[in-house]
Amino acid sequence: MQVESLMIKDPVTISDRTSVQEAIHLMQDHSIRHLPVVDRSMKLLGWVTLSDMKQGLLPAMVTGLSVADLMIKNPITIHRDADIEVVARIIHEKKIGGLPIVDDDNKVVGVMTVTDLLNAFINIMGILTNGTRLDVNVGQEPDGFERVSSIIRDQGGEVISVGIAGHITDKRIHYFRLKQCPVEPIIKSLQDHGYEATSSAG
Repeated sequence: MQVESLMIKDPVTISDRTSVQEAIHLMQDHSIRHLPVVDRSMKLLGWVTLSDMKQGLLPAMVTGLSVADLMIKNPITIHRDADIEVVARIIHEKKIGGLPIVDDDNKVVGVMTVTDLLNAFINIMGILTNGTRLDVNVGQEPDGFERVSSIIRDQGGEVISVGIAGHITDKRIHYFRLKQCPVEPIIKSLQDHGYEATSSAG
């Protein structure tokens, strides 16, 4: 899935001549926490966050500092054609709240934040769909996933999505999101086949 399909398009932007107070008001008015700083052709100059602007507000009032003095110069960016997983990895590793999305000419075409990633994850995993999560230890056998999936289907379960625990343990937990159905027969069948399985409704 590409960034372009999930990013906030035509984001609110500011110039490097914007005052810190104006930047704060703009973010508050639009309920956002990040702003790309651009020139007249929408080329990226920098990146500001609400927390940085608030911290710089008092010094700016005393010394006349502007956004240009406080913005993050040369911020981390991502291309509009990048995969969403690349954005998630960068945000996680760099511990940032978001980043600007640019085109081939370094013009700002969008913004992606942690909230956008969370919304994407919720949609991809079907978390808001009325259903049940089934946690299954598929074991170390090479065809464990296929066998478990087959058992679920045989018992009338319809899989919406599947997640896998990223941390390394002695278990290989797969998280199956199922459409609403009687889950007890599925769990029993899995246990009869030697698999550990638990469910979480909702």
